[in-house]
Amino acid sequence: MTEQAPIYLFADSQPLFLTKNGTPFLASITEHITSDTIKAAYIGASNGDEPVFYEIFTAAMDSIGIHDCRMISALFEPEDQAYLASADVILLAGGDVTLGWKTFQAVGLEEAIRARHHAGAVLIGVSAGAIQLGMRALTSETKAPETDIINTFQIIPFCIGAHEEADDWLGLKNLVTHTKGWRRGLGIPAGGALICYPDQSFEALHQPIQELIYLEEGKVLKESLIIPER
Repeated sequence: MTEQAPIYLFADSQPLFLTKNGTPFLASITEHITSDTIKAAYIGASNGDEPVFYEIFTAAMDSIGIHDCRMISALFEPEDQAYLASADVILLAGGDVTLGWKTFQAVGLEEAIRARHHAGAVLIGVSAGAIQLGMRALTSETKAPETDIINTFQIIPFCIGAHEEADDWLGLKNLVTHTKGWRRGLGIPAGGALICYPDQSFEALHQPIQELIYLEEGKVLKESLIIPER
């Protein structure tokens, strides 16, 4: 069985360019890749394939020596399918969570991304992409949190929130409180990052992570902070 790589969740694009002692933080993803020539795929369905965001991605990849990059369009045409099938790094970009998720399901990207994850590819989720890798999400047009919830990849065993700290994580709190079954959430503030390891442990980077646990008994929402170790 192929060993699965850690998953990187970013609130925004800032962690793509973080450095420590002069070394890009993102360089750590190459430790989990055995290919001689690393291929990196960018999926921008959540933002309508805006070219400017792809340029940010290629700049980040270039900074760690990865030059074979491709934008996988929302149409997911045969050339894109072939590239993604052998990609070592896959970044799910930010934008509209619901738009991106519906596109993934409609064109076959959901299954293709899952397959690459199981094959050992490194997944990076930025903003909406980070949320999609979690358990569930509120729909873009949410009116009632009790009903306007969609299941997402469920690769990360938490509901994920991104850059909601100014609203005191209201969206994530609604999601964790009203979702059925798994009621744990992790909120990544602006500039923050989270690494999720295959053993379901996780590591906060650069900014404290908000942890939410809804306790069914007593109907209490427990809040705590996960402080970065580095």
